[in-house]
Amino acid sequence: MSGALIVSVSGIRDDTCEYAAEFARELDKRGVALSLLVAPRLKDKYRLTQDESTQDWLRNRRDLGDAIILHGYDQAATKSRRAEFATLPRHEAKLRLMAADRVMEQTGLRTRVFAAPRWIASPGAVSALPEAGFRMIAGLSGIHDLESGAVVRSRVLGIGEGFKAEPWWCRALVIGAGRTARRGGTVRLAVSAKQLGRSGPRQAILDAVDLALYSGATPGVYEHVRRMKAA
Repeated sequence: MSGALIVSVSGIRDDTCEYAAEFARELDKRGVALSLLVAPRLKDKYRLTQDESTQDWLRNRRDLGDAIILHGYDQAATKSRRAEFATLPRHEAKLRLMAADRVMEQTGLRTRVFAAPRWIASPGAVSALPEAGFRMIAGLSGIHDLESGAVVRSRVLGIGEGFKAEPWWCRALVIGAGRTARRGGTVRLAVSAKQLGRSGPRQAILDAVDLALYSGATPGVYEHVRRMKAA
């Protein structure tokens, strides 16, 4: 039984977009599409609406087959040392989701798939997603279809944005990806665009991709596929 391979990149902005672009070119050679995790606002007063170059690149990559995933609103810690959606009640989560959705629509990057910063969403945030129009959430330990209730159990193997980036972890990530692929599971690799600017983490992700492909994994992206109801 062959498994699946999903590769995502987060933290894409003006000063990291070229790292993501170079990585995307490497994956193009391997026939692997990317899931691009996009937040309307990031640290240091970054605003996607003011970054036309990154917008253009994201839209072009989507046209080539990559997927756009909403990755929070401003990634602000709502409580000390906690990720943006980790502890939010339903109402506040819905407000943030709707604000982010408006920006994504304004920039031509609207999506119905959500992945919370650091992959952690509170029960309140998860319950707010369908009300805000979202149909799927990619979480730390699984991919949840919010319409059908189906869940694909698989843990994210990541570098950066809450995950370690030391050499020992990079080696463990490659080993873990190969093991999951050989078992026919879903290999979910995640890397921050900033870490792609470092040779060690970048090579580790590429090695993990190559090993998963060698082990028979089929490339895919985070996307919601609406199932037709039986007549």
